[in-house]
Amino acid sequence: MSGRGVERILDLIEWFAAHPEPATLARVAKVLDLPKSSALVMLRTLVDRGYVQKLEAGDYMLVRLPGDISGRSKPWGAMLALATPHLQAAVAASEESGFVAVLEGGQVRYLNKVLPAREIRYDRDISRTRPAHRVASGIVLLAAQSDAELDAYCAEAGLGEAEAAEVRRVVAVARQDGFYVNLKGVVEGAAGVAAPILDASGRAIAAINISGPQARIAANSDRATQVVLETARAVTEDIGRRAFRTM
Repeated sequence: MSGRGVERILDLIEWFAAHPEPATLARVAKVLDLPKSSALVMLRTLVDRGYVQKLEAGDYMLVRLPGDISGRSKPWGAMLALATPHLQAAVAASEESGFVAVLEGGQVRYLNKVLPAREIRYDRDISRTRPAHRVASGIVLLAAQSDAELDAYCAEAGLGEAEAAEVRRVVAVARQDGFYVNLKGVVEGAAGVAAPILDASGRAIAAINISGPQARIAANSDRATQVVLETARAVTEDIGRRAFRTM
């Protein structure tokens, strides 16, 4: 493929990323100012590589972005690309640190970190994972699991009877509320609020988390909770419009 052909493919992917609704061949050709035959070749290439899906009606929709890994691995890249602008807005509104978190093997992994413009006073090291039951993001993701899965998690984490009972209690709270406020984070003096991000099938795949100094989060928990819920809902809606599902 020529250099210009590569540019056209990237132009098409970027355009799809900015326009989540399905697009016809005619619209793609018009947007890129290409003959329909050339646009069709590019679309077929992207469909073959798993970046674009051809719908039953004949329209085309982006389902993953470059950098996403197909197969058994989770395609977090597309979800993160959708979530990050919303997270940036949430950080600006809350003036606290923001994260997108996922659950992998009983551990919470933070995919990104957005820091506020104000004096931070709290900056989480996202290179390390955390036990799910010890952070707000983990609690809301555990809340999306079945009771049997939760029991298995407690057993695999080696939790004693009392600690497992406490985990079940806070998970029940998160299930009822649809979010969780954790004022006793892993890092002493830190606190956080988290809510789940859902895929197109309604399954929790990640969490939006806003964290900061305990006293500040406690004093502004209502506002932080509102921001987290609105952000998680906005990301979920974006994902739903793209019919995005984890593999």
